Amino acid sequence: MTPEHLLDDRPRATLRVLANKVPEVTAYFWIIKVLTTGMGETASDLLAKVLGPVPAVALGGLALAASLAVQFAVRRYIAWVYWTAVVMVSVFGTMAADVLHVGLGVPYTLSTPFFLFALAAVFALWYAVERTLSIHSIRTRRREAFYWAAVLATFALGTAAGDLTATAGLGYFGSAVLFAVAICVPAVAHRGGALSAVPAFWTAYVITRPLGASLADWMAVGHTRGGLALGLGPVTLGWTAAIVCFVGYLAASRRDTSTAL
Repeated sequence: MTPEHLLDDRPRATLRVLANKVPEVTAYFWIIKVLTTGMGETASDLLAKVLGPVPAVALGGLALAASLAVQFAVRRYIAWVYWTAVVMVSVFGTMAADVLHVGLGVPYTLSTPFFLFALAAVFALWYAVERTLSIHSIRTRRREAFYWAAVLATFALGTAAGDLTATAGLGYFGSAVLFAVAICVPAVAHRGGALSAVPAFWTAYVITRPLGASLADWMAVGHTRGGLALGLGPVTLGWTAAIVCFVGYLAASRRDTSTAL
């Protein structure tokens, strides 16, 4: 999928002249997106283990609010600001799904369709108000609010879906394989003309969440659970370092902006 056609069905020339506060969708976008999902999964579990669930959720909520406040305050896309907000959404989105299951005892078979309904409701309201779901049209505060509401819902949905498949017998590695195959479906469907650009993007966006989380969990959990037993801390630090490297490269090269050379 090319960056422009994945995000919007409008002509390329039209896309290029619009101000926007999200990055171009390149291979780097998908790599960092998967890394943030995995890092958010293990970081959330690590914080809950070290601080306790309630303080961890409170800290995650404050960090999310702060990062989004900065993202809304800036007037253009800035790699560090944008991806920090995505990381915080990943951490808090994981916590939201875990609170329903661990704290309130809601099974994943119920929380997964609940978050799917929540995401559908965000999309329905967004489209009813703005008549577009394209991320290349995020140039007003209202559209930006819809965008981040959708992003938060996708992370919560992906967390619940990933945990559902992992606990249903597939395990973390099996779930990672399943979602790695699943993410190819919207790409193939879009290239074949069976799925338009915007739904193809959002479908892939949702699937990256359980894909990255399953991979990170597989690396972190013990051998008795089918994992590599690397531990939550090392996996969180390793994936964070990878995110910093990729985002630093994009901030310097600007390869994910419409003004990149």
